Amino acid sequence: MDILNKLQWRYAVKKFDSDKKLPAEKLEVLKQAFNLTATSYGLQPVKLLIIENQKLKDQLVAHSWNQPQVADASHLLVFCIHNDVDENYIKTYFNRVKQVRETPDDVLEPFRNFLIDDFGSKTQEEIDTWAIKQAYLSMGNLLTVCAAEDIDSCPMEGFVSEKYDEILELQAKNLKSVLVMPVGYRAADDMFADFKKVRKELSEAIEEII
Repeated sequence: MDILNKLQWRYAVKKFDSDKKLPAEKLEVLKQAFNLTATSYGLQPVKLLIIENQKLKDQLVAHSWNQPQVADASHLLVFCIHNDVDENYIKTYFNRVKQVRETPDDVLEPFRNFLIDDFGSKTQEEIDTWAIKQAYLSMGNLLTVCAAEDIDSCPMEGFVSEKYDEILELQAKNLKSVLVMPVGYRAADDMFADFKKVRKELSEAIEEII
């Protein structure tokens, strides 16, 4: 039940305490949790940017619907998708599998060739849509991890991706920003902290088929 209590505690923070910073050990947990997130085929088409630089956070507020959480949070997490999920990207993944698991090439080759053919037949838009779904998985995982670690967070879709990409020079890195999540510690006077959660009844949200 402890995790349920943690999920009751979490909410989308509207006001962060700008004087409170996440310690290094908490950041390390978030990094490891992000890297352990499940992704389709294990390809990890998502990269996480962790921004602490205050001037940069201040600059991004104007392109985040002027939401102050971006500047006031301890760190700003930017979830980006890779624009280059191609044959070389897939081969790099399978080389990693071979190195870590010592799996023979004759075992890896059929699945590797399938993925190369499959992604080769997709449009860039289709690949981006697939990759964005993996970004949501990553954010969802980190929201739960943040709650478990008593870290406050605010998941955000409200930002101008093109401006983030420009400011963070993401095009040169074959990346595109898709989600944003400020993390840190809630301000003592954030009135939203005491709001009751509004959720459907379990009987309405869930249907069990036995």
